[in-house]
Amino acid sequence: MSFHIVGEQPEREVFPGHVGRFVHSERMTFAFWRITQGAQLPAHSHPHEQVAHVLRGEYELTIDGVPHRCVPGTMAVIPPNAVHYGRAITDCEILDVFAPVREDYRG
Repeated sequence: MSFHIVGEQPEREVFPGHVGRFVHSERMTFAFWRITQGAQLPAHSHPHEQVAHVLRGEYELTIDGVPHRCVPGTMAVIPPNAVHYGRAITDCEILDVFAPVREDYRG
């Protein structure tokens, strides 16, 4: 068992305008994002299942060619290997949960 204070985790800009803090459990990665209005997430896929939860702001997320305007409270389940991309309509805060662990987000 472990406890983490998200605000004490180091920040890292993974994509332009997408600054994250990461917490890892044995089987999952939690990514807490601050995203600048207008920032674009390039099209990509990965073998991880992902759940994206918009906490603040508006974000347009496209999964397998289907766009959706996400507002606070919206949760999107992104299957493994699904091509997805997005853009911040406003400044946003998003929590992404990945399974299994995103080794590329460690350290």
